[in-house]
Amino acid sequence: MTFDRSSGILLHPTSLPGPYGSGDLGASSYHFVDWLLVAGQKLWQMLPLGPVGMGDSPYMCLSAFAGEPMLIDLQELTERGWLPKRELQDHPVFNQSKVHYGDVKTFRMSKLRIASDNFFAKDAKAEMEEFHSFCKKQKSWLEDYSLFMSLIQKYNGAEWSTWDADLVRRTPGAIKSIRKELAQEIRFWEFTQWCFFRQWFALKNYANERGVKIVGDIPIFIAFQSADVWANQHLFHLDKERKPKFVAGVPPDYFSVTGQRWGNPLYDWKAMHEENYSWFIDRIRTTLALVDIVRIDHFRGFAGYWEIPATEATAVKGRWVKGPAAKLFDAIEKKLGKMPIIAEDLGEITPDVIELRDRYDFPGMRILQFAFAADAKNNFLPHNYIANTVVYSGTHDNDTTIGWFKSATEREREFVKKYVGTDGKEIQWDLIRIAAQSVAVMAVFPMQDVLGLGTEARMNMPGHALGNWSWRFVWDQVQHWHALKLYEITALTNRTKTDRLALPDYPSGKAQP
Repeated sequence: MTFDRSSGILLHPTSLPGPYGSGDLGASSYHFVDWLLVAGQKLWQMLPLGPVGMGDSPYMCLSAFAGEPMLIDLQELTERGWLPKRELQDHPVFNQSKVHYGDVKTFRMSKLRIASDNFFAKDAKAEMEEFHSFCKKQKSWLEDYSLFMSLIQKYNGAEWSTWDADLVRRTPGAIKSIRKELAQEIRFWEFTQWCFFRQWFALKNYANERGVKIVGDIPIFIAFQSADVWANQHLFHLDKERKPKFVAGVPPDYFSVTGQRWGNPLYDWKAMHEENYSWFIDRIRTTLALVDIVRIDHFRGFAGYWEIPATEATAVKGRWVKGPAAKLFDAIEKKLGKMPIIAEDLGEITPDVIELRDRYDFPGMRILQFAFAADAKNNFLPHNYIANTVVYSGTHDNDTTIGWFKSATEREREFVKKYVGTDGKEIQWDLIRIAAQSVAVMAVFPMQDVLGLGTEARMNMPGHALGNWSWRFVWDQVQHWHALKLYEITALTNRTKTDRLALPDYPSGKAQP
């Protein structure tokens, strides 16, 4: 698929400002879209939108299809008359620069339960019809997800493989009985998904109508503690106790000397093939209904993946196993046609990965922070790009550009200074500029780099299970000149409309929510 030359910002919605402990799909999301327009940006890239599980990671979701209830705009529920205004008036004072997931989830989920109770008590005909229509349309995944979440509540968060044996094995009688027992709880989880999807599509439409496309993210693997694994056990390599035989990860690399042991169960690709990859196709279809472009994380795993015995504590003693490769993507393309996919082709890339990526014309990724560790032949240097590429100053897995530059070797810093022609005092803008100037069809910049933030604003440290995914900003940090400077760079490099190319000096002042 052909993409337009453009640029955008990498920012997960949880990082947005807001009074209730994390960003959500409310006013700040709409204001951020407006800010993107002023800054001349056409893309808003975010992390996976699913309900986070272990380690608060959006890459370890409780469902590959559901949305994160924590992102639901509570104010909209008040406007609908389902959540009394008093419930939001005396809210706790939350940290504005960090998401404390435990506290935020406790607060937000309690308010969602109140809204749900009031919604069903009112039993308004039009709204109930809309709700039931949604449930019917999303039945293929919603029934399993809502029951799974209800059972997590019943078993106090215990791993599904430890539940009663008949529920673990999903015997028809046990499933029928438990659905009756947990009917009210199931209805609550259905309500949360209806609210998420309603609000999400309203926001997406707002962005699309203003020329902003949403770039989503699909992790190649899914969490063991998820509705998907529980409901589709035959599609994964599990043992007799329904525990993973092998788990996913990567061998020792740039990020970790012992590799990364992610812990996700591995697919049984033979079983997937026998079902014509229907589960994976449904996953892609659902995601592409939510976003305009999708980045597939760890794309190289489709050509070959690192298989780690579940008994191993690290990723060192794994092995490479051949993936489904073209069989999978041919099946997806046959059902869905040409797909707007970005292939995250980082890590140990072999010829078969490149061949698979290029077979479908998926643009690969280039990270500028990786560009200065070798010599002029480094593929991450802009002069070595091809047009069908997406360039990033850094991603959610990297330090911020300022943090990276401070911790870089003296040789790397000197290479950057000579290559860019800079003294390094505004290194974040230097990398944004050379990314925008490159031939790469898309250029994406983390919001932390636009704001000139250091390591304290890093989103994720690969290989570290705790302390990630929590960064937030406040509107007071956003100056008018941030948007204007970004607009000038992208306009000069033909990544946005140029009708405002003659810009005034950058004024001081703050963006208003």
